[in-house]
Amino acid sequence: MFDLPVGDAFEFAINWLTDNLSGFFDLVTLVVDSFLVGIENLLLFPHPIIMIVLFSALAWYVSGKGVGIFTVLGLLVIEGMDMWDGTMETLALIITAVVIALLIGIPLGIWASKSKTVEKVVRPILDFMQTMPAFVYLIPAVLFFGLGQVPGVIATLIFAMPPAVRLTNLGIRQVPEEIREAALAFGSDSKQMLLKVELPVALPTILAGVNQTIMLALSMVVIAALIGAGGLGQPVVTGLQQLDIGLGFEGGLAIVILAVFLDRVTQSLGASTG
Repeated sequence: MFDLPVGDAFEFAINWLTDNLSGFFDLVTLVVDSFLVGIENLLLFPHPIIMIVLFSALAWYVSGKGVGIFTVLGLLVIEGMDMWDGTMETLALIITAVVIALLIGIPLGIWASKSKTVEKVVRPILDFMQTMPAFVYLIPAVLFFGLGQVPGVIATLIFAMPPAVRLTNLGIRQVPEEIREAALAFGSDSKQMLLKVELPVALPTILAGVNQTIMLALSMVVIAALIGAGGLGQPVVTGLQQLDIGLGFEGGLAIVILAVFLDRVTQSLGASTG
């Protein structure tokens, strides 16, 4: 009936951005790579046993004895499979992507909670970000930032950011009106209302968004490995390419152990603020 060259228009836009904003993308690459390398070095510098003790103590303190014991055993299994370096690389990538996603997502969620216009604009964008196949994010990420860990971080944060925005917006909108009226009666201005009333009340919901952001970031590990992000996704990809069942299973098991640790700890943090 008619030809609608959506793909050509998208390709034109990507090429225009690549040609005209290369300096900006180089700056982003430098900043993200510096932060990521710093986190990696921090996680890899101590002996694995020291890190296992620290992670296990954190899990025990925050989530209880059961999660603490699981963390000890799980991380020892990872070390025994010789997956420790890959696990720390993956954790560094997740931390970097999640920190950037929260620095963008939480303020955007606060803004959306204060403005119906912003919410109406942001909602379809978030729908697009969540429903677009994750592999599609790799194309512009590689064109803008090349191969390696940085495009993996960028693709991961785009895919993982929507829950942070949505649940921050939801949490603030669900603050009971009686609490707001009481704060106003005591003379709170808009800044005090946000920082001392709305955010503390909405904190459990916001932390649920943080948890979901972390889980979505972790789900991108294998996909990011396809563009050279490394970490635990690499043995899974290698196992698939070489039909090495053992290597692929070990990489997948390490991802599961890391996912359970992160999920239980962040869930417990959210529950403790409720």
